[in-house]
Amino acid sequence: MKRHIFSIFAAFVCGLALLSCSDNDYAELDKGRDELKLTANQATDVLDEQSHAAEALTLNWTTGNNFGTGSRIYYKLELAASGTNFASPYTAVDHETQVYTWSINQENLNSLLLDKLGGAVGKATSVDARVTAIVDGDESQVSTVTFTVTPYEAVTARLFLIGDATPNGWSADKATEMTRTDNGLFTWEGDLKAGSFKFITTQGQFLPSYNNDGTGKLVYRSSDSQPDEQFKITEDHFYKVTANLLTGELTVVQAEGVKPRFDELFFVGNPTGWSFEPMVKDALDGFLFRYGRVFENGQGGEFKFGTASGSWENMFKAPTANAAYTNQSVEFVSGFDPDNKWFLQDSETGKAYKICVDIRTGKERMMMREFTPYEMIYLVGDATPSGWDLGNATPMTATSSPYVFTWTGQLGAGELKFSCDKQSDWNGAWFMCSIGNDIEPTGQQERALFIDKSDNYLKDQYADINIGDVDNKWKIVSSGTYTITLNQLEETISIVKQ
Repeated sequence: MKRHIFSIFAAFVCGLALLSCSDNDYAELDKGRDELKLTANQATDVLDEQSHAAEALTLNWTTGNNFGTGSRIYYKLELAASGTNFASPYTAVDHETQVYTWSINQENLNSLLLDKLGGAVGKATSVDARVTAIVDGDESQVSTVTFTVTPYEAVTARLFLIGDATPNGWSADKATEMTRTDNGLFTWEGDLKAGSFKFITTQGQFLPSYNNDGTGKLVYRSSDSQPDEQFKITEDHFYKVTANLLTGELTVVQAEGVKPRFDELFFVGNPTGWSFEPMVKDALDGFLFRYGRVFENGQGGEFKFGTASGSWENMFKAPTANAAYTNQSVEFVSGFDPDNKWFLQDSETGKAYKICVDIRTGKERMMMREFTPYEMIYLVGDATPSGWDLGNATPMTATSSPYVFTWTGQLGAGELKFSCDKQSDWNGAWFMCSIGNDIEPTGQQERALFIDKSDNYLKDQYADINIGDVDNKWKIVSSGTYTITLNQLEETISIVKQ
C-alpha cells in the first residue's frame, strides 16, 4: 500500500508537543550541578495506523547545568538510526531554550522511521536519541537513550470510485474521487446505477485497487493475477458510500432527499449586462450556491438566478417586483412569469457583496450582505514558519486590491490553513481546503472554503452542518519555496511551488 509522503519539516507539530517552563526558571542563575539525563517513555513499540493520532513516544530530559555562569542553556535533540553515530541525524529540537520534553504521535513517528531513519515496514527499528545542552557554545553535556519501534505501511491518501455503476464508468482517467475524512476513511454521495464498481487509489491507474473479498469487505489488490471481484448495485438510486480501508468495512446505503435538483446556478441581471455568471456550489452543502462581486458605483439594478446558462425558464426569483436585496424570500418559477426580481439601489453600490442562495425545495432563501474585507490574512499550520502558534501566525502581503493577498516563502511538509482574525479560541474566520482534509494543493487556482465559526449569519446558512466541527487543511507534501495568492471575495487560492 502506498504510504504517505514525508519530508524534513514533516507534519510533526500536529503530533508533537514542545512543553516549556517559564522565564522564571532563570531567576535562579546558578543551575547547580544537575546531570543532563535523557529518558524515553514509549506508549507502544508497534505502531498502528488505526491509532495514528495517539501518542507514540515522549522524550524527557533534565536541565543539566550552566556551571554557575547565569547563562541560558540551549538544547538540541537529535534522532538517528542506531549504530550510525548520528552521522545523518534528524533534528527534532534545534537550539531551543527552556524546552525539556518532546513528543510525537504514531503517524508522524511512522513517517520519520520510514523516511529518515532507515526503517522498514513490519520490522523493529532501533533508534538512538541524543540531547545536547549548550552553554555559551560549550556542547560537552550530552545524554543518549535508545528505543525500538516497528513501523506500518500507511494506506492511500486518495480513493476513487470506478465501474459501470459509477458516474464516469470504467475510465480510470475520470474515476470519481471520494472525500477523505480521516486516515483510511473515505465517503462519497451521489447517483449510482445498477452495475459493478470497485475502488482505485490513483487516477489513471487500475492498480492498486480495493475489491470485494467475497464477503462484502474491502481487500487490497496489487496485481492482475489476484481476484478482481467487484461490488454490485442492483437499483439506480442516490447513495452514500463509506469505505474504511483500515478495517475493510464498506457501507453503501440509499439516501433520500439529499440531492439538489440543480447542479448549477447563475447570477443574471443589470450588473452583468444580463449575461449569466456562474455561481459556485458550496463545498459542504450541495444546496448552497455562492457568489462574490464588487458592485461598482451605479452598477445596481435588477437581478435574479438562472439554473441553466442562457435559459430564462426554471429561475429563482424575488417574491415581489423590485424586492430589497435584504429580502430572503425566493420563488421558483418554471415558466417565464411572474418575473419579479431583486433590485440593488444606486445608493447601495460602490461596495462588495457576497450572495448565498439555498435551493432546498420549499425552503429556498436568497442571502446577500455587504462584505468588508479582512485587513490581513495569516498562514497557520506546521508547514508554516510560525507553526500552530496562532498568536504569532505568519502574515501575508497586501496588494493593490483589498481582497487579494500574496505570500512567498519557505513551507515545510505539513498542514496549512489561513486565519482571517487570529481569534484566540480558534473559533474565528478561516480559509480552508474545500475538497477535504489533508489534501495536496493543485498548484493551480482552486476554490477555498470560507468558514467563520463565530458568525451566526454564516452558521445559519448551513441547515444540517455544524461548521464549528469543520477543520479542513491543505497538506504540503514537499518542502520548498511557495507563492500563495488568496482572493477573499471570490474565495479562491493558488498555492504554487516555485
